[in-house]
Amino acid sequence: MINKILDKVGSGGVWIAALSCTACFPALGSLASALGLGFLSHFEGIAVNTLLPIFATLALIVNVYNWYKNQNHPRGALSVFGPIAVLLTLYPLWQYNWSTYLFYFGICLMVVMSVLDIVKPIKEPTCQI
Repeated sequence: MINKILDKVGSGGVWIAALSCTACFPALGSLASALGLGFLSHFEGIAVNTLLPIFATLALIVNVYNWYKNQNHPRGALSVFGPIAVLLTLYPLWQYNWSTYLFYFGICLMVVMSVLDIVKPIKEPTCQI
């Protein structure tokens, strides 16, 4: 149960940190303004440089652990790819123009996989004798 909660915290934290950087991610900046979260732009440096990598790493660690525990390879790979895409965008791929689209894809994939875990959780394997 704690793994599911930590996964949601990681995904939500990445979204909140990304919403605070209006210059880095203009589409999310306009969404933040429409939602009344424009005040987050004052915390842009802390959010992008500190909080975003921490929450993405938390989501990655929790998803790798869940993948190891449940042994569901397609779902595990999809759940791990989102945080990896976010971390790759932040560090080695930041200089490329297309990296912003990879970032958007990564955070959207994190949300989709988190919702999928709520709607259709992985069933525990049972032994049929």
